[in-house]
Amino acid sequence: MTMTLDINRSDLTVGVVGTGAMGRGIAQVTAQGGIKAIMYDAAAGGAAKAKAGILETLKGLVAKGRLTDADLAKTEANLGIAEALEDLKGCHVVVEAVFENLEVKQKLFGELEAVVAPDCILASNTSSIRIASIARALKHRDRVCGMHYFNPVPLMKLVEVIRAADTAQWVVDAMVAIGKRQTRVPVVVGDTPGFLVNLGGTAIGTEGLRIYQEGRASVSAVDAVMRDSCGFRMGPFELMDLTGIDVNFPARKIIYEGFFHDRRMTPSPYHESLYAAGKLGRKTGGGWYGYDAKGAKVDPGADHLPSVQPAPSAVVMDSHNEKLIALLVAAGCNMLAADDGKSPILVAPIGKDATTTAIEREIDPTRTVAVDLTGDANKRITIMMPPNGDPLVRDAAAAMFAKAGTKVTLIKDSPGFIAQRMVAMIANLGCEMAMIGIASAADVDTAMTLGLNYPRGPLALADWLGVKDCHEILVQLQAITGDDRYRPSQWLRRRALLGMSATTPE
Repeated sequence: MTMTLDINRSDLTVGVVGTGAMGRGIAQVTAQGGIKAIMYDAAAGGAAKAKAGILETLKGLVAKGRLTDADLAKTEANLGIAEALEDLKGCHVVVEAVFENLEVKQKLFGELEAVVAPDCILASNTSSIRIASIARALKHRDRVCGMHYFNPVPLMKLVEVIRAADTAQWVVDAMVAIGKRQTRVPVVVGDTPGFLVNLGGTAIGTEGLRIYQEGRASVSAVDAVMRDSCGFRMGPFELMDLTGIDVNFPARKIIYEGFFHDRRMTPSPYHESLYAAGKLGRKTGGGWYGYDAKGAKVDPGADHLPSVQPAPSAVVMDSHNEKLIALLVAAGCNMLAADDGKSPILVAPIGKDATTTAIEREIDPTRTVAVDLTGDANKRITIMMPPNGDPLVRDAAAAMFAKAGTKVTLIKDSPGFIAQRMVAMIANLGCEMAMIGIASAADVDTAMTLGLNYPRGPLALADWLGVKDCHEILVQLQAITGDDRYRPSQWLRRRALLGMSATTPE
């Protein structure tokens, strides 16, 4: 068998089986990359319809001045149609983009193996099925890999090149090179449940659900904190509604079961309840939020407190937190050096709840106001008190911060607030993926920023939060809750102890 593929050969040909949205997008970027793309669809006329659709899209880009007539002509020349699978026999690579069903894919790959040359690479665009399962019954399993694109393919630059147990290195190298010719950004990923992006993406949803399930904060509050404090374009509940609960809940179950019930991946019964009720997000007009006909939220609920109390002129602080001092100065508040027995006592714990902090520091829990200053404290902060906290003190503290010009989110007492918990869990899963070799540390961050539009990759988020603080948050969460879901990755632990960046490779 040939152990290389010259991806610069002038006659390089890629077959695309299945011409739905994904297959059409794959064919488009292949042809635009100067590679011959031959489309096949089991439905009569499907491939011809896909070609016409691609050309219509490209003509629109020409009209907008984003493509030239010459670009269009070259791409059109590279688009071919196959009337039968046998017409793909001359392909050097075939990418399968049919629907997610293992038996269907296994049957198709068996049919392809009977048609193409022994050194033709067979790739699946599956987002959730093990590549090894698809290749299991084939004679040449070493030339099978995953090539997982993201929808819409022409706009989403990432492609995951999935290496199964039998996949040969020359196959991985060739598909990385082809991904680059398609103007994608390829990352090499192990054949694990969810691959890289869908696995890494579980953390934001499952931890948001955990906070909601514990009754600590509302859906809108969690989303607002992730947007304003942490720089995410969407919070976890908005994201679930956008992608569809019929997509993300089954995916969470597959990943949880695939990792043999690892507590870090635990789904939520609240998520399942929406799925069972058919409340699937924007597509059904309701999920975590209600939506109007245009897809805008209907009555999403308040995500911050209105300021109704007069701001106090004095507070007690237990530490010299620069962000906290800046907000107090902006609010025009005096800072007392000793407790006067009536003013709010402001604390800024890392990973702990207000109750634990008050008891450990021997301060009055009824006046203890814990403040989370993670991220952009000028946009939003989060406050909480022990269950016996004085509502008047709470409202006074909230008014003081509102006077400083920041939005104030009030939650019930929770170790790690919202932002600390969420970011630490996203970072921790990213560290774990790097440690167990699902992908390199650099590829984990690249994939999550390109695939999910995160403001930073998970390991870079650990650095942003502070590696030592990130580790400490998880240690405290595990100690206070007794839940193994918060156990720190050893990758993160070692770098926290050594004072290293979380992105440092091994």
